[in-house]
Amino acid sequence: MNTDKNAVLYEKMAAEQDKFRDWLKSQPPEEILKHTYEYTVREDILMAMEELDLPQSRAAALLASPSPLADVYKEFSDRETSYMDVVRDSIEQRAEAALDAQRELPLYRHDAAHARKQSDLDLYRASRRANIACKEAIEASISEHYRDNRLDKDAVPQVIEQFGYTRTLYVLANTVQQKDWDERFSPANKAWARTVDIPSNPDGFGGERNLDFVVDSHSGLVDLFLSQARQDYLRLQPLTPEEIRAEAARLLQELRAPGTPNSPHGTHYMARVSPDFLARAGTQAHDQLMTLLPFRSLAITGMKELPGTYVTILASEDRSKELRQRRPSVRRQLKQEPRPAEKPEKKSPIYKKKSRSDERPQAQAGGAAELPGLAGRTGVDRTEDGPAGNNEPGSLPAQDGLGRLCGAPGTAGAEGVGVPDALFQQQLKPAGPPCA
Repeated sequence: MNTDKNAVLYEKMAAEQDKFRDWLKSQPPEEILKHTYEYTVREDILMAMEELDLPQSRAAALLASPSPLADVYKEFSDRETSYMDVVRDSIEQRAEAALDAQRELPLYRHDAAHARKQSDLDLYRASRRANIACKEAIEASISEHYRDNRLDKDAVPQVIEQFGYTRTLYVLANTVQQKDWDERFSPANKAWARTVDIPSNPDGFGGERNLDFVVDSHSGLVDLFLSQARQDYLRLQPLTPEEIRAEAARLLQELRAPGTPNSPHGTHYMARVSPDFLARAGTQAHDQLMTLLPFRSLAITGMKELPGTYVTILASEDRSKELRQRRPSVRRQLKQEPRPAEKPEKKSPIYKKKSRSDERPQAQAGGAAELPGLAGRTGVDRTEDGPAGNNEPGSLPAQDGLGRLCGAPGTAGAEGVGVPDALFQQQLKPAGPPCA
């Protein structure tokens, strides 16, 4: 009789597992725990055997063993598998997902009474728990990163990574509001905190629920933490046109101030660009800054043995020039300005007999320059009015993104050492609170 060896093998392995299970049940709890992994893997082997179709010769060879299931388990346990890699990856992925969920949890800005009225109690409670957790994270970070009478630079990012700027600044603003009497908070931080709308949240016993997420660390250290958080958040916000123009005006004033060239070699006038401007500015903001300053030899560069980044102009430049006015976008004008109404078409006089020349369409008066919606040329010299590039050897071409930049010897930026990498870093605007 021809018997399927795979079926016989499965039955033998199943009986072996039943015997192992009965033995395991008779053991004390500690021994059972030791063999939990082995039992689970043996169950998986049996599951695989239900669908596996080995060649009859191989199935027969395994049948010859008194304990084929134990043999297969030993083979598995002796192999290098990716099992632990999968376990570690699962842990990391789950932790990352939990962190994202915590960071993206919406901040609930109303009290418990409002939440109850709007059926938002679940959102309110989840946000409140996150506020308390954020408060505890700030305290832990201050304790961990305070040394030598100051907070190191990693204190704020550690909390921001967990909770984001919106919730972190909200918790800090609540702390300052609840401790408004504490003179260890700076006037600037107190003034900022008052701009954050945090409604009172009384409980049924006359207490204030907002006290539950007041940071209890030393107020001076909390003030340092808050100042750093506000500064870091501000640096992530893109510059407004008003801020760019203000920086250009400041630089122009500083370029005009010296009586003689103030560069190290005495060949240029120079002014340092604000570090806060550099931290917030992307390529577009730099281009706008360079366009506003009215100098043909303008360059932005670093200086040997001097910290920071500078704008420089040749000593021969006319420093009495005013800032350029930003030219409105023609494309934006075309989108915003309504098209003029078309003039009614003139009817041709009726003649008894028309010539071929009479049948030709007449050219519109004014030509192409008077087509609706097209701006005419201003007639201004574009070499002065536009962002002309520095044509001296070593300057960066306009297509490189920063307009007239240089720093190579022999150019307008001969004193410089090149453009810092930070100028080429485009900042992204995160979702954050309007209160910072």
